[in-house]
Amino acid sequence: MSGKIVLAGGTGFIGQYFEAEFRKMGYDVIIISRQPGHVSWDQQSEIVDALENAAMVINLAGKSVNCRYTERNKREILNSRLETTRILGNAILSCQSPPTIWFNSSTATIYRHSEDRPMTESTGEIGTGFSVEVAKAWEQAFFEFELPQTRQIALRISIVLGRGGGVMVPYQNLVRYGLGGRQGSGHQRFSWIHVDDLFHIVLFLQERAHLNGVFNCSAPSPVTNAELMATLRQVMRRRIGLPSPRWMLELGARIIRTETELILKSRWVVPNRLVKEGYMFRYGRLEKTLRDVLQ
Repeated sequence: MSGKIVLAGGTGFIGQYFEAEFRKMGYDVIIISRQPGHVSWDQQSEIVDALENAAMVINLAGKSVNCRYTERNKREILNSRLETTRILGNAILSCQSPPTIWFNSSTATIYRHSEDRPMTESTGEIGTGFSVEVAKAWEQAFFEFELPQTRQIALRISIVLGRGGGVMVPYQNLVRYGLGGRQGSGHQRFSWIHVDDLFHIVLFLQERAHLNGVFNCSAPSPVTNAELMATLRQVMRRRIGLPSPRWMLELGARIIRTETELILKSRWVVPNRLVKEGYMFRYGRLEKTLRDVLQ
């Protein structure tokens, strides 16, 4: 294939995977980033040039939520998402030949803590709290743009698993040192997606011109935290895993400068729209996913 793909915020774990896969397909890939060597977020004219005649733009930009929620960090988490989304939207409006489709990251954590039923795009209940407010504002900023020549899709992405990145390193360390038991009650749901499925979902949606709006990007068979840790122990061949009560997680989160929400919130998210449209998951089961990620 030939053409141009624009990856905004494309230097992270997901962006690097996408860049490599698109290049294998024969695409030219342009990255917008604050890191040197790429198109800068400060150069609006260069961003417009990059977007002209692009096959698609995928926005992955935003400060990591793997930090303590201090007031400063909360401002940076929110602003990094809103500002980059608005920069892209305004740049697309300035294009003579804008991208055919614009994918913008969102997050599956937009839904409430759910241990009672799964959250779908049509029946899911929006939650409360800082992370949810960020997700709502992010999607609102995205869909505020009216772009008649550019389809807009918000990807409500669950926890992304892949080799050499994402959340797997800390989970592996817990199991390796005998602490790979359930975390908190262990009843909270863990919704994940393999990075390869996330990439192929983008291709799947690109090909279907009638689709837009919000899509849950999550494997169709979420598990409980206890099941997650048991499967991880099995794959890593560790028989023993001591549980981590909530107080221990709170203490550990302070030490490593993060938040327990990343572990304790129950994300029970299912990809109803994708399944109804016929997307076939390559990694629909956790054990297969972990064996691939950890091999």
